[in-house]
Amino acid sequence: MDHYDSQQTNDYMQPEEDWDRDMLLDPAWEKQQRKTFTAWCNSHLRKAGTQIDNIEEDFRDGLKLMLLLEVISGERLAKPERGKMRVHKISNVNKALDFIASKGVKLVSIGAEEIVDGNAKMTLGMIWTIILRFAIQDISVEETSAKEGLLLWCQRKTAPYKNVNIQNFHISWKDGLGFCALIHRHRPELIDYGKLRKDDPLTNLNTAFDVAEKYLDIPKMLDAEDIIGPLRPDEKAIMTYVSCYYHAFSGAQKAETAANRICKVLAVNQENEQLMEDYEKLASDLLEWIRRTIPWLENRAPENTMQAMQQKLEDFRDYRRLHKPPKVQEKCQLEINFNTLQTKLRLSNRPAFMPSEGKMVSDINNAWGGLEQAEKGYEEWLLNEIRRLERLDHLAEKFRQKASIHESWTDGKEAMLQQKDYETATLSEIKALLKKHEAFESDLAAHQDRVEQIAAIAQELNELDYYDSPSVNARCQKICDQWDNLGALTQKRREALERTEKLLETIDQLYLEYAKRAAPFNNWMEGAMEDLQDTFIVHTIEEIQGLTTAHEQFKATLPDADKERQAILGIHNEVSKIVQTYHVNMAGTNPYTTITPQEINGKWDHVRQLVPRRDQALMEEHTRQQQNERLRKQFGAQANVIGPWIQTKMEEIGRISIEMHGTLEDQLNHLRQYEKSIINYKPKIDQLEGDHQQIQEALIFDNKHTNYTMEHIRVGWEQLLTTIARTINEVENQILTRDAKGISQEQMNEFRASFNHFDRKKTGMMDSEDFRACLISMGYNMGEAEFARIMSIVDPNRLGVVTFQAFIDFMSRETADTDTADQVMASFKILAGDKNYITVDELRRELPPDQAEYCIARMAPYSGSDAVPGALDYMSFSTALYGESDL
Repeated sequence: MDHYDSQQTNDYMQPEEDWDRDMLLDPAWEKQQRKTFTAWCNSHLRKAGTQIDNIEEDFRDGLKLMLLLEVISGERLAKPERGKMRVHKISNVNKALDFIASKGVKLVSIGAEEIVDGNAKMTLGMIWTIILRFAIQDISVEETSAKEGLLLWCQRKTAPYKNVNIQNFHISWKDGLGFCALIHRHRPELIDYGKLRKDDPLTNLNTAFDVAEKYLDIPKMLDAEDIIGPLRPDEKAIMTYVSCYYHAFSGAQKAETAANRICKVLAVNQENEQLMEDYEKLASDLLEWIRRTIPWLENRAPENTMQAMQQKLEDFRDYRRLHKPPKVQEKCQLEINFNTLQTKLRLSNRPAFMPSEGKMVSDINNAWGGLEQAEKGYEEWLLNEIRRLERLDHLAEKFRQKASIHESWTDGKEAMLQQKDYETATLSEIKALLKKHEAFESDLAAHQDRVEQIAAIAQELNELDYYDSPSVNARCQKICDQWDNLGALTQKRREALERTEKLLETIDQLYLEYAKRAAPFNNWMEGAMEDLQDTFIVHTIEEIQGLTTAHEQFKATLPDADKERQAILGIHNEVSKIVQTYHVNMAGTNPYTTITPQEINGKWDHVRQLVPRRDQALMEEHTRQQQNERLRKQFGAQANVIGPWIQTKMEEIGRISIEMHGTLEDQLNHLRQYEKSIINYKPKIDQLEGDHQQIQEALIFDNKHTNYTMEHIRVGWEQLLTTIARTINEVENQILTRDAKGISQEQMNEFRASFNHFDRKKTGMMDSEDFRACLISMGYNMGEAEFARIMSIVDPNRLGVVTFQAFIDFMSRETADTDTADQVMASFKILAGDKNYITVDELRRELPPDQAEYCIARMAPYSGSDAVPGALDYMSFSTALYGESDL
């Protein structure tokens, strides 16, 4: 009664004051109470070596009544009167009643005279009052006590059993399954509960009563026949009998609780050590993967062909799509495991975990940063190399085409210039040869630009490090040497013709005019054929439109060119007419030019054939550029939605982490739903990746429709996943801290409000000055040394900031009780008893096998009590679990 005052006791006992007088009028209930109360009294009196047979007769002299009170209270009463007279008996009974009243029990209508006179009703009422006070009142279960506490205890213990529903202390016990369930819950080896039947209450009741009497030392206080009878069982008899079950099992419960507390400590130690091993392995694997990957990303060995570079780009895409994402997840999980481990270590008052050298989270972040830097540089190099090879392929093809045209033009020119035909020619032939030579020089000058273009293209191929530069240089050198030789031969032939010119007549002007007009026209046609067959490369629809416009302009000149062709052919026809008319001996050829009308017509026909081919090529390229533009717009439209969406989600997560409302569980559920909504957005990222792949395959390198690149989206998405995972982990750690420290939701809300108020920069962290102001506002009066000590607790890495997790860890140390080492040591004392040591066999008997062997292994270096070899005394047990620094 040390924690109940007298008024509370009187209030509780008030409903029993009249002792249910009407109930006692029923003989069946009186019989049940008589037997139950007699058995209950004898269960205590036998400890003093006596018993009673008739409850109203054997207590009349007060002697056994006083003895009963001494046994159940553990206190000595006043010395009894040994006389046989009525006055002596009344005196003894009054001493007993006074003792009961001294315990805060108000006795109403119960006097010593009625007990001495053997009044059965009053005697039973007095015994029930004693049972209430000494057997039931002190029962406490989940903030309920006495009758309600006993009922709640029964409900909790029988909840897992089918066909058992304890709602009262009368009809809920008629089928006997309630008693059997209580015994089976605590001693399952005593009763085969699965064989019991609800329709056989007599067997159930007798089984429970017999087992309780034989194995639990609970006397048989009830008759099964009385309980299953038509009348409702007596509530007080049932309560008295059930209270014996409670007291019989409460001692075993204490030992179980002590064992569970030690198991909890051992389980936490095992789990923490496993987390440390997992962190070391995961960190080593991740660092090794980064170490192997960075040299591959830093390899800048160029390839000679576009196909080889495309394969490198495809390998890089596989790395981005298949190899890197799992490593991103591993890195995120590594940080989560590290934070969870540190939180658990703080909660169990263990030193912080320090990873092996080079495996800190910061080391992994630095290595990861180097990986991403190498990755960025590698992608830029790949794209630049592809552009370079594309440019090289275009230039090489252009070089080959121009070289082939020039070589075709120069074919036979050296032999022609070296002819001695002028030596036997007539004057007219000489003059014709001279004019022809002048036309050739004009043609030669016209080809000077092409030779220069060929040399310029070869130079550019050399500057861009074209892999086949030697063959290009050799061919270019051959063309240049041949060109120089042509110049020398041309000059030499001109000098010979000029020496002979004085000997020859003037060449027919019509041939000369033909030659002069045919040569430029022929050069124009060759240039037109070259342009029409020239390959082109464009990147935008505007560029292809420009080529199309130029081509249309070229087609517009064709009618004028056709007129020129007809005019040139008219000159030739006129020459032929004159030759035929005047029978001029011209050998059937024009001495001034090698360009024949047939050649002009053939080249003209070729030009006409090339025009529609060029139209088709431009149209196809225009279609391809339209498709590329569609891809740009498609990617830009999605990127312009996804990019701001990711930024918005990042800002929302930042606000959620600062402005959380409701319980931590509500916040965690909200964050997990938020995380689910983010993960559900992944198909849109994948769709954008597919569009990006199509763009890269189409060799599209710029996009004016968006400022977002796929790299921006990837980095933002990875940061978003990491941020939501880290925020969820912080809330989970806060829940761990709250549950472990016993912090209420109101306290957690106050901590959050204080933290948010002094987090002036709204970054989710307070700097040291904000934290100092927060502590001062909460009533802390401290100097610089004390504040430095507090900062070393909340900021062990000396980053200059205090996270919310560190803040609540610090505050929880000030406000909450934890499962401290003292509590675990108290559990040790319960298991050890009066011996002050624990043997290996006792550990194996009280703990689960895996935790028992773990505990024995941890304690092996400290085992060896002075009293019992191989046992563990109190100080050794404490040192093994917590270390000397924690004692």
